[in-house]
Amino acid sequence: MNQQALALQNLVKDFDGKRAVDRISFTARKGEILGLLGPNGAGKTTTIRMIMNIIAPDQGTIEILGRPFSNKMKDNIGYLPEERGLYRKMKVMDVLIFLGELKGLAAETIRERGRRLLKQFALDPYEHKKIEELSKGMAQKLQIIATILHQPELLILDEPFSGLDPLNIELVTAILLEKKKEGVSIILSTHLMEYAEKIVDAVVMISQGHKVLDGKLTEIKAQYGNKFIRIEYEGDSAFIAGLDYVRGYKDYGRAMEIELNDLADKNRLLKELSSRISLNAFQLTEPSLQHIFIRKVNEGAPA
Repeated sequence: MNQQALALQNLVKDFDGKRAVDRISFTARKGEILGLLGPNGAGKTTTIRMIMNIIAPDQGTIEILGRPFSNKMKDNIGYLPEERGLYRKMKVMDVLIFLGELKGLAAETIRERGRRLLKQFALDPYEHKKIEELSKGMAQKLQIIATILHQPELLILDEPFSGLDPLNIELVTAILLEKKKEGVSIILSTHLMEYAEKIVDAVVMISQGHKVLDGKLTEIKAQYGNKFIRIEYEGDSAFIAGLDYVRGYKDYGRAMEIELNDLADKNRLLKELSSRISLNAFQLTEPSLQHIFIRKVNEGAPA
């Protein structure tokens, strides 16, 4: 039995002589969430558009659910593009009926599922409102509803958290995890590392059209070791830049992630910190996905 939801092999795409995607290969397993990560212009959206057959690759192959792409296969895929578009003069339920019928659903089925999803996304009071009356966040949630309405086997979501406040990001995150429990495979492209880290099983990082990292999140973090300290503090932390046993750090103002050259120096660090700033927390931790992301993008070397 094929356990691959998606398999890309040596994808290449050029635009006006410039290579946007350069020999990218990766697989996504069924029933898992794969994070497709990278800075703006890295090639993520181009890769997704090739997967969806919106543009054709110059080289390489794509298999979805064990088969080459076909128009019939679209009914098994839920696709949320980066660039959104809803008919602003249409009412919410009418939009869902229009989009659901394009996927072969009966109007009554759409109403039943749509009302359940609108309630789940806290949009049920707006069922008969026009799209132009919705806020940006509400419209984003509606487009996510339209993406999952036909109960696809594979979800491909390009920046699904765009326009959402933290409360609604948590709501969408919970719904994606629910879909995963139902066996749905999810490709998630986002810049919000802290939310991706909570839910992805595997990660593919792309920089300048090249794949720079690929693997299970737990295994990737293990490669970076356990030489990380997270602190919460008050005071002037500028002195940390001059500590020769500190490899690097990321300062968030009242919190900081510090990477040591050697974990044996953790007590030395604790003593130094305690004497110069007010420490509220000092914890051994694994590297954050954001830390790994920034380092790999800065390195920029193909995996």
